[in-house]
Amino acid sequence: QVQLVESGGGLVQAGGSLRLSCTTSVKIFNINHMSWYRQAPGKQREFVAGITSGDRTNYVNSVKGRFTIFRDNAKNTVYLQMNSLKLEDTAVYYCAADVYTSASEQRSWGQGTQVTVSS
Repeated sequence: QVQLVESGGGLVQAGGSLRLSCTTSVKIFNINHMSWYRQAPGKQREFVAGITSGDRTNYVNSVKGRFTIFRDNAKNTVYLQMNSLKLEDTAVYYCAADVYTSASEQRSWGQGTQVTVSS
C-alpha cells in the first residue's frame, strides 16, 4: 500500500536529541493521519505521537514537552523531533500512515529505526 522509509535513529546520550524522518511513497496530502509508535524489548508497541492532515497533533503523556511531530509536504516527509531524551525512550520507532476513504481504512507501517539512549 503506502511505502514508508524511516531514518534518523542511532545512539545518543541522555539529554541529547534526535530527529526521525519518515518519507512516504505517495503525496503526503493524500494521507489522512500519520503517527509514530515505539516498541521496547519485551514490551508492547505503544503510540507516541500523531498528526492529522489538518495539522492537529497529539502525544503520549510521557513525551509531551519533549517530542514534536511535524511534516514537510514538499518532501512528503513526517518528522519526530526528540529532545531531552531519556533512557526510557530506548526502543524501535515505527512510522505509520492511515488512509481513510468512504469504503476503507488502511494502515501502513515503516520498517522501524532503532533509538538507543545511553547514560
